[in-house]
Amino acid sequence: MTASTEAHEFAEFLASVSAKSATPGLDLSVIRDIVDSNHKASTEPEDVTYAEVDANGVPALWAIPEGADPDKVLLHLHFGGSVTASMHSDRKAPGHIAKAAGARSLVVDFRLAPEHPYPAQLDDVETAYRRLLTQGHEPHNIGSTGHSIGGTLAILLPLRQLANSEPTPGAIVSLSPWTDLTLHNKSMDTNEANDKMLSRNTLELFRDAWIPDPTLDPADPQTSIANADLTGLPPTLVYHGEHETLADDGTHLADAKVTSETHTLPEGQHPFILAAGSVPEANEAITKIGNWLHTHLNN
Repeated sequence: MTASTEAHEFAEFLASVSAKSATPGLDLSVIRDIVDSNHKASTEPEDVTYAEVDANGVPALWAIPEGADPDKVLLHLHFGGSVTASMHSDRKAPGHIAKAAGARSLVVDFRLAPEHPYPAQLDDVETAYRRLLTQGHEPHNIGSTGHSIGGTLAILLPLRQLANSEPTPGAIVSLSPWTDLTLHNKSMDTNEANDKMLSRNTLELFRDAWIPDPTLDPADPQTSIANADLTGLPPTLVYHGEHETLADDGTHLADAKVTSETHTLPEGQHPFILAAGSVPEANEAITKIGNWLHTHLNN
């Protein structure tokens, strides 16, 4: 299948943003501002409103589609390698997904590395999840969703709950996840020229910021899902782009046979979901994601 014109334009947009953020000598604050501009690739979802909230000390943003089922909630975790992006730069895509699923979405503004290394991000995600529970939301009605590092956290959260013998969210949607922090997958190199956002060098920088403690092994299953025991995970939907350096990371989850569905977006970029509302392939994926969530959060 040949990618659409819009998909090629999206790839060019990602390349331009990545080139700006890679300018030598930039302060991290400037790089973060540049990365935040990725939100321009998405359109505003119609009939979705937003409200900033405090989730037990963790900043978060509700994306509220008109007519959303008040009992169904998505806990959405943003991209950025744990170092960049925010609930503001990643509010439109979860807004589109929430609308497709007929549920509200709480976009978590977790703390960023290197100021706050692992496990600060997962701690914040768990705090927001517990906030939903104290508000009366049933675990089986909560979807854990995210893309890129957010797709990783969307799985690490229920794994932590399982380890603590606590109820997990009812479903997981992991988009373009980073599952192997050792960077040993073949697509890391074979897609080097195809992926317009990520490279091995960028991921090494993210990893060193997220896990700066030399005593922590990147292969540890607490961070590398590829090495974790995934037994007991709730129904899990995985999407990844064909052109991603992390394509094999998504494939691993399919091989682990914990997923209900796995999809590869032809010529898809990392993370393709940032093109929500702008690229036909992304919109088709969002429709499927919404339908899947609607099914699995109604059991």
